[in-house]
Amino acid sequence: MIGIIGAMEMEVAGLIAALEEPEQAVCCGQPFTSGRLGGVPVVVAKCGAGKVNAAMCAAAMVLRYAPSLVVSTGVAGGIGPDVKIGDLVVATHAVQYDYDTTAIGEPLAAVDVGGTVMAELPTSERHNAILAQYAAEIYSGVHRGVIATGDRFVADPNFCAALREEFGAVACEMETGAIAHVCAANRTAFCGLRAISDNANDDGKVDFLTFARDSAEKCIALLKASAAALENA
Repeated sequence: MIGIIGAMEMEVAGLIAALEEPEQAVCCGQPFTSGRLGGVPVVVAKCGAGKVNAAMCAAAMVLRYAPSLVVSTGVAGGIGPDVKIGDLVVATHAVQYDYDTTAIGEPLAAVDVGGTVMAELPTSERHNAILAQYAAEIYSGVHRGVIATGDRFVADPNFCAALREEFGAVACEMETGAIAHVCAANRTAFCGLRAISDNANDDGKVDFLTFARDSAEKCIALLKASAAALENA
């Protein structure tokens, strides 16, 4: 089974509507819809914005459904001159940029996963390759790089520059790093998939409201197209 998590209704509604034989359930207060997407068993959830909501949803999904792969999907702000609105980012790994314990001598953004302290939360390369391959037919630009996660809607070009400098980030948003953390702790394959809805700059709010729905729908189309290949990877 493939688990798919999006923060907002528009990021998952098209997937839920496409499910064959849908079944709804609630676990830890989180609603889930399971069924088949093109014959592939999937479970879809809207987690709500932010790292706590995302982590709660991912943990409940892993506990109840034990998916072989979890995908964090939706929209994000692009970072850098090459990452344009309407492009796609497939995460090579994720970081939590607001996890900062440097004041007590610990590394920046380091998290303990099963006794291993890491800053860069892993993604599944074999699944990433499939997503990038299918994305080339839908998106004009496909990028592989770091998705930076924090509890903040970023609309500040100076902050974006800092994320790029510190982490090499090409996109920023509010959920992927938290879901990646849960998946790493549970040894579950994970992918971060984000369509760029804005450039996380001074125009970010306006661009987000203008382009978010179209960007989200492109992610939905990609997951529909690639589900069978992801299941067999």
